[in-house]
Amino acid sequence: MIVCQKDTAVVILSYNGTKWHELFLPQIIAEAHSGYDVVVADNASTDDTLQYVRSNFPSVKTLRIDINYGFANGYYEALKQVQAKYYILLSADFEVTEGWFPPLHNAMEQDGLLAACQPKIRYWRDRECFEYAGAGGGFMDKYGYLFCRGRIFFDIEKDQGQYNDNIEVFWASGGCIMVHAELYHKVGGLDKDFYAHMEEVDLCWRLKNAGYKIGYIGKSLVYHVGGSVISYGSPQKLYYNFRNNLVLLLKNEKSSRLIWLFPLRLVLDGIAGMRLLLTGNFKQTITIFKAHFHVYRNMGKWLKMRRENKKMIANRNENGIYPRSIVGDYFLRRRKKFTDLNWKPQTLP
Repeated sequence: MIVCQKDTAVVILSYNGTKWHELFLPQIIAEAHSGYDVVVADNASTDDTLQYVRSNFPSVKTLRIDINYGFANGYYEALKQVQAKYYILLSADFEVTEGWFPPLHNAMEQDGLLAACQPKIRYWRDRECFEYAGAGGGFMDKYGYLFCRGRIFFDIEKDQGQYNDNIEVFWASGGCIMVHAELYHKVGGLDKDFYAHMEEVDLCWRLKNAGYKIGYIGKSLVYHVGGSVISYGSPQKLYYNFRNNLVLLLKNEKSSRLIWLFPLRLVLDGIAGMRLLLTGNFKQTITIFKAHFHVYRNMGKWLKMRRENKKMIANRNENGIYPRSIVGDYFLRRRKKFTDLNWKPQTLP
């Protein structure tokens, strides 16, 4: 067990991540004076990652996971071994900036209902633009489709200071999320069955169903390389996108909505698959069907998890759910930016 001296543990899950640690750990360590300990959890790397970190960054605490469990399960195993008031789950391919930590910490300390929050996330390779996964905070529309402020589907905005505020969101990016450790464990932590992709949305939804808030803190800035584990647009990402989005609904959605929304989503996914087939993307179509088959085959497990989650529901917090269809607004009404939606999230104190 790693017992942190400071109240926050920045926990970096690493798999063969030496090149990222060489690039980004020095700045993470340089900012640690502002109030956190740094922990690198090695997810059964096959290279010299752990030895490199121990030799070059002696202030960093380390732990080793014997089997590569993937992202969600890797963190599930790692955080059982870290004791702190707050965790920051930080992917190895993130660059932090000067003063990135205090705004996050201050927000958590000032609002007892704030269970988790994220910083502003820009793209490391194009530093003026928001990053694909997280950007200016995560939302979900009435049909369960996810999007970000600063990135709606294929349109990514430049950061011109338009999202420097502190707001309540529906989900915070798992690449850099600060979460209250006690609440994290209380609701069951990251679901290891997700493996990767949307596991943070599932965690945030459970926290919101328990009555807590999820925040975006615009004065904190980090940069993300992105695609270093599962590349954008890959069949693997497509598989987890379709599979895990359905599982999200099965585990967390209201029964009164799930009864009609889940069949509708199956139909819409089928339409998406047929569209891909007609455009010659046979492999992608097969990937969608594989994702659905996995959901059907494990339906009993997801429904059991749903029953367990129901026990934690208290004062559902639905702030951050967009009341219309983001698909319709984007593809039919041509609303490409968050500001085009004419919808304002709740501000944080």
